[in-house]
Amino acid sequence: MTDQAELIAFYELTQAKATYCRTLDTQDWNGLAALMSADIEFGMSDGDSEPQMTVGRDETLALLKSLVAGTRTAHQVHAPEITLNGDEAQVIWAVQDRAVFDNGTSVTGYGHYTERWVRREGAWTLASLRLSHLITDIHQAGA
Repeated sequence: MTDQAELIAFYELTQAKATYCRTLDTQDWNGLAALMSADIEFGMSDGDSEPQMTVGRDETLALLKSLVAGTRTAHQVHAPEITLNGDEAQVIWAVQDRAVFDNGTSVTGYGHYTERWVRREGAWTLASLRLSHLITDIHQAGA
């Protein structure tokens, strides 16, 4: 891969991840689905255990919908570590995510996304995502 092709791939991956965060936070399920491969593997953990993995786009979307039901969320990613291998990329993102529930309780997580992206027909799709929270802050409403 040439230096220019590498830079273009880095840019495309950062744009795809920004779109992932925006579509998740706005609950744009069609937009989010368009970023996922049909056989995506998705899992979350507290950083101390292996995540329970969900396989498949429909199953992952159903899980995400259930996780953000009754919330407003904001996902921010930083400092990507991108390793390219042709039409596949391994990416680790530092992440801060926040969910504020209808009852006023809020949860803020800090950790990392570990992902595998694949490029098919010129577009990057998410093939695997593991979210590991290293720190989770919970604030009870009225506390």
